[in-house]
Amino acid sequence: MKREQVKERYKWKIEDIFLSDDEWEKCFENAEKDLSLSKYAGKLSSKATLLKFLKENDAFGITLERLAVYAHMRNDEDRSVAKYNSYKSKIGALWAKYATELSFFEPEMAKLDDGYLNSLISDKDFSDYDYELKRIQKNKPHVVSEAEERLIGMAGEIFDTFYESFGMIDNLDLPLPEIEWEGTKTKLTHGLYGIILHSDAREKRKEAYEKYYSAYTGLINTITSIYHGNVRKDVYLSKVYKFSSCLEQALFAEDVDKKVYENLIKAVKGALPSMHRYIKDRKTILGLDKQYFYDIYAPLVDGVNVKYTYDEAFEIVIKGLAPLGKDYQALLKKGYDERWIDVEETEGKGGGAYSIGCPGTHPYVLLNYQPTMHEVFTIAHEMGHALHTYFSQKNQPFAKSEYKIFVAEVASTVNEVLLLKHMLKEAKDENLKKYLLNYYLDSIRATLHRQTMFAEFESEAHAMEERGEHLNKENLCTLYDGIGKKYYGDGIEYDYNVSCEWARIPHFYRSFYVYKYATGITAAINIVKRILSEGESAVKDYFKFLSGGSSTDPVSLLKLAGVDLSKTQPFEVAMREFDETLTEFEKLMNIR
Repeated sequence: MKREQVKERYKWKIEDIFLSDDEWEKCFENAEKDLSLSKYAGKLSSKATLLKFLKENDAFGITLERLAVYAHMRNDEDRSVAKYNSYKSKIGALWAKYATELSFFEPEMAKLDDGYLNSLISDKDFSDYDYELKRIQKNKPHVVSEAEERLIGMAGEIFDTFYESFGMIDNLDLPLPEIEWEGTKTKLTHGLYGIILHSDAREKRKEAYEKYYSAYTGLINTITSIYHGNVRKDVYLSKVYKFSSCLEQALFAEDVDKKVYENLIKAVKGALPSMHRYIKDRKTILGLDKQYFYDIYAPLVDGVNVKYTYDEAFEIVIKGLAPLGKDYQALLKKGYDERWIDVEETEGKGGGAYSIGCPGTHPYVLLNYQPTMHEVFTIAHEMGHALHTYFSQKNQPFAKSEYKIFVAEVASTVNEVLLLKHMLKEAKDENLKKYLLNYYLDSIRATLHRQTMFAEFESEAHAMEERGEHLNKENLCTLYDGIGKKYYGDGIEYDYNVSCEWARIPHFYRSFYVYKYATGITAAINIVKRILSEGESAVKDYFKFLSGGSSTDPVSLLKLAGVDLSKTQPFEVAMREFDETLTEFEKLMNIR
């Protein structure tokens, strides 16, 4: 379908940011001309000058975000349009120029004495920046000179080469062969591989698995070299910024205590018997003598083929999120009515789904809607992101309005879990109940168990490099194989392909990112339990979290919603949720 064929009501209203491309271009031209923040260099010891700089930086940041979001959204409407590719390139160059202009800030602030910084933190004129100032104070031991910071900034594009090189292999040069699927011979793609792996055609799953992994194992030496380079880059930067390890640097950047990371891995590893039980249950339900890696995504429940139009799906989401209150439901309806959402899949449109926002307007959501059960949850998920952005921007000044990535998946997953609990409660058909329980089990397995497994792998891979153990395909595959066997147990057969799975994970090039998915679902499960048991008081606490932006560290923000990830208890609650859901599923399936 072409974009012009889509009804207006199913397209996002991008003119709420800029009325036209001409207006965007004029704004961009002015921003490029007006960028002159470096004029404040050497003058920040004056409170009046510092405050003026911070306000001017905010004003430019707001303009830059609006420009960037518009360019990104226009580009994703149709990536074949050269004009919008150009917009994105121009924004990238402006971001780089902006970063260079700001390179003096952190080094200069780090030279200021703590007494002066404390006076700023307690000054009401600087209340918009108190958390940022506390972070600057805390970061003092890790600040390098302005000249060094400028050099590191200039090397940023080089450091991104590893991520970009893997992306070129993964998206363009991977030698994926053809496969026959549903009567048609077609190229095996990442998307098609996922579809086949989730199908009930076992021989086809095996064929797709072997062909898919042969593309990666055939390039394992090259991919190893790229990944090793990425890890070495992380080790280098951690040393430059005077951290004891890459993990310490990554957690410090998010203002997250190391105990959170340790609690996650300890809790998941301690509850692995439930995971092993589920893997064996899958084998039993599928009636397999031997279960292989290509079997563990196969459907376990037949006869569920529910299809919803987008409008029907959105109505289900609004009903399912009733525990969050009428105001929250009204905002969902507002987003639906006022065209925050781009719905249809069209030629050249960016794939997948996401939420995006910028100051001065409402958030937006991109979908590529298909009439499936999974897509109902996608709407709930992306609207969770959107309303988290809405509440943060509404309740915080610009300097504190952007929440950290550590908490980015919490609100989206709260919506998914609430919707699932609602649908389970409403389900009259036993098969649908089985399907939903299985969907929940696989969601927890993919988001909590699997991402923690990834987190353990990349933590140990970095530690190996830090210890001077040169990373190569043998020790990386051996490491991954050992961790995989620990997580999956003896319910599946292991082969060389399984040990090479690390080589196809794009997130490993954004180091120490994956654990945040696991902490996100852990927090969400705990929040939903509290909302459903305590009602309005828990909802009020949750809204405090949604409204918090980056007003304090993310672990403290989650405490507002009743979740303390510095303790083991929330992780234990999440592990029990998996175990109890599995027990309920086993009873319905008559296998225990």
